[in-house]
Amino acid sequence: MSNWNWKEQREKKAFLALEDGTIFRGYSVGAPVDNLGEAVFNTGLTGYQEILSDPSYAGQFINMTYPEIGSYGTTSVDMEARKTFCNGFIMHQENRPSNFRSEHSLMDFCKNNGIPAIAGIDTRALTLKLRSDGVMKSFLCVSGDLSEADAVQRAKSWEGLEGQDYAAKVTCPEIFEWDPDGSNTTGWGITDELPETDLHVVAYDFGIKWNILRGLRREGMKVTVVPAKTPAAEVLAMNPDAVFLSNGPADPQAVTYAIEAAKEILGKKPMMGICLGHQILGLACGAKTYKMKFGHHGCNHPVQDLETKKIEITSQNHNFAIDFDSVDEDLLEVTHVNLNDNTVAGIKHKKHPMFAIQYHPEAAPGPHDPYYLFKRFRDMILANK
Repeated sequence: MSNWNWKEQREKKAFLALEDGTIFRGYSVGAPVDNLGEAVFNTGLTGYQEILSDPSYAGQFINMTYPEIGSYGTTSVDMEARKTFCNGFIMHQENRPSNFRSEHSLMDFCKNNGIPAIAGIDTRALTLKLRSDGVMKSFLCVSGDLSEADAVQRAKSWEGLEGQDYAAKVTCPEIFEWDPDGSNTTGWGITDELPETDLHVVAYDFGIKWNILRGLRREGMKVTVVPAKTPAAEVLAMNPDAVFLSNGPADPQAVTYAIEAAKEILGKKPMMGICLGHQILGLACGAKTYKMKFGHHGCNHPVQDLETKKIEITSQNHNFAIDFDSVDEDLLEVTHVNLNDNTVAGIKHKKHPMFAIQYHPEAAPGPHDPYYLFKRFRDMILANK
């Protein structure tokens, strides 16, 4: 299995150039296009297709720390968005698929979706470097048309993700109702019997994952998805029972229109936020956010609920976080903390029905420990009707 792609190793030379001049050499296993991106590492052992199709990775090169990737192939039903948005994929070894569900190999998936990918490098060495020095602007050269020195210079010159609004790049182009007939929600783990919809939620799409929408629908919520820049007045005119703010890529401070919309809606409708939505709600309540050294990307982050003292193993994907010291204790309560570094993992408003979390209750990929949060959202809505 390990030598099935020997032709790529010999003929398709490629390299990853970091902004500090470090070069990692390997071979191309994806689309034949060069690209710029921010190199981050993901500690998940599986779930690569869900990771690749998570819009929150827009602008980034995903380095998988587990050395062998691709063994179960890819399938269209495991997509987490309408398309892929990441800038590139990095792995040590891409394996031939062996799974009855597989429709395409990982290599073909990357090629078909225009994702440049590199294999054959020491991904653990790259991970240690990013963990030590922080995420880096990078250039992935798979065409052979650029020298290593030029690639390093291009990485240095790139604007990066800080201060950039990527939510507008990945959001849906128009308003739509999620899965009105239930065909995209049944058979996805919790139950095959969907409840009748008795609540209406408007979800802002800053890069929303489909399994979040499935989670809301499984709790009896009709979900109307709106583009990121939809004015608050338009959302309130729909008279929903609640408003949801989704996950998404890049810098929350750059998504100024969403912060203003959140301020207008807060107190008028119950609200829930996940990841970027969590950060936007924090900013709307006066907190500050900052860029983390290397972020949280993986399926195994321990989080403690400070009320119950219970520990959840969570899936996370974010490079920005709410500054703990900036939280206004008269308005917000920190409800969850990441036990790896004590960063803010959850907040709730003390006066209005609102809570938000910095991790993914919908799994895909990851554990199911936090799935109860969708029911908590439903209960909060019902308590405020």
